Amino acid sequence: MIFDVHESDRADAATVLLSAGRGGAASYWTPQLEALAARYRVITYDQCGTGRARATQLPAGHAIADMADEVLEILDATATESCHFVGHALGGLVGVDLALRHPNRVRSLTVVNGWATADAHTRRCFEIRVALLKGAGPEAYVRAQPIFLYPATWLAANAERMEAEDAHALSGFQGINNLLRRIEALLRFDATSKLGALRLPVLLSAAHDDVLVPCSQSEELAAHLPDATLDVAPYGGHGHNVTEPAAFNELLLRFLGRQA
Repeated sequence: MIFDVHESDRADAATVLLSAGRGGAASYWTPQLEALAARYRVITYDQCGTGRARATQLPAGHAIADMADEVLEILDATATESCHFVGHALGGLVGVDLALRHPNRVRSLTVVNGWATADAHTRRCFEIRVALLKGAGPEAYVRAQPIFLYPATWLAANAERMEAEDAHALSGFQGINNLLRRIEALLRFDATSKLGALRLPVLLSAAHDDVLVPCSQSEELAAHLPDATLDVAPYGGHGHNVTEPAAFNELLLRFLGRQA
């Protein structure tokens, strides 16, 4: 369990916990840290089997619920009674599971490009990525990853940055076993029948040009949640909090501010 607590100068600051997607690393949220830490106590963490915790070998059957239990351990270890949970993709699923099973620990939930259950398109994308990983290896998988995350125009304008990110991703690669276990977990997840029980405020942030998780999945979530705010950005791709951080940060801070 590896986490970081970014304390706020404000004594009464609420806690925001940030949960990354399939990559699992705390560093994914770097574009949000400064804006959030000015107002909130922020917790980031490397999910079990990823980042600084990648030495842990995940067992068969590793599930989203196991990832949510990891968050519970972090909340307990940091004496955090409840948090505003922000999750990207897989991280959003972790937040949904946590809020369903332990509603007293989650004050609000933000799901970025998430889903209740993966649709046929998202499953196809992951099937292709798994085939690439098994057939061509980690380097090919890592080099293909940005195609699913970012808009083509943004990638073309940030070629040097992508080369650096590829090198960083390979040096910290979570391992084929862990990656496959995590993909299997997100594809098994299905909260469709339980969404009506989520009685907390939920922000659904999606991007119209997300090629991995169509924004229609966020629209489907919004239709089944009692207290949901849906925002669909016109541009930014699956990682629009990275490609368009100013707009995303403004949206998130506005939503969190309403929960005070």
